[in-house]
Amino acid sequence: MNTDLSFFSLIIEASFLVQLVMLLLLVLSILSWTIVLQKWKLLKEVDQNTRSFENKFWSGGDISTLYKSLQASDKEKIGIEAVFVSGFSEYARLNRQKVDNGILISGTQRAMRVALAREMDRLDAHNDFLATVGSVSPYIGLFGTVWGIMNAFRGLANTQNATLAMVAPGISEALVATAMGLFAAIPSVVAYNRFSHDVDKVITHFENFADEFINILQHQSQ
Repeated sequence: MNTDLSFFSLIIEASFLVQLVMLLLLVLSILSWTIVLQKWKLLKEVDQNTRSFENKFWSGGDISTLYKSLQASDKEKIGIEAVFVSGFSEYARLNRQKVDNGILISGTQRAMRVALAREMDRLDAHNDFLATVGSVSPYIGLFGTVWGIMNAFRGLANTQNATLAMVAPGISEALVATAMGLFAAIPSVVAYNRFSHDVDKVITHFENFADEFINILQHQSQ
């Protein structure tokens, strides 16, 4: 009888189905951490981009010059830059057509709303996956635990002198699945809540900027 209760030994000695559960949880955990690192990098980049752009926008320089410099840049427009470029591009297009001020402003607002929705989708990407992993991983781990414990007690069915030492390895193997389920779930839940909060703050900031930008364009078009 195997009495080695080390972590890796418990995984190797577990039943095939429990091993499959552990593998699934490991894959979910790896995918979750990959998404966490990608979203952390994206939000950091958006924050730096926002600070840099707003320093230029509120410096008192000409808005048209800022727009042209952004258009001339090969760098991908993300975050607040994308909202600004989309709004001012539509404003300039409608202004060349000499449309009514109401149409000019409403068209600019629509363009910025579309850009805001696009940025929201970008920032919210894969958040639902983190929420799903956080919700289902403990139950997947629990399934592996229940199955493993059933196997452990089934192995005692034909044994007349059952002892704790005989059933302990089987139960330990099963409990590893629960531990792995929690290992996958907890970081995912924490990351989901944190990213949801951060994305809401960023989008609110973009919306406030869009309102302020519209006010500036309204004054210019009068």
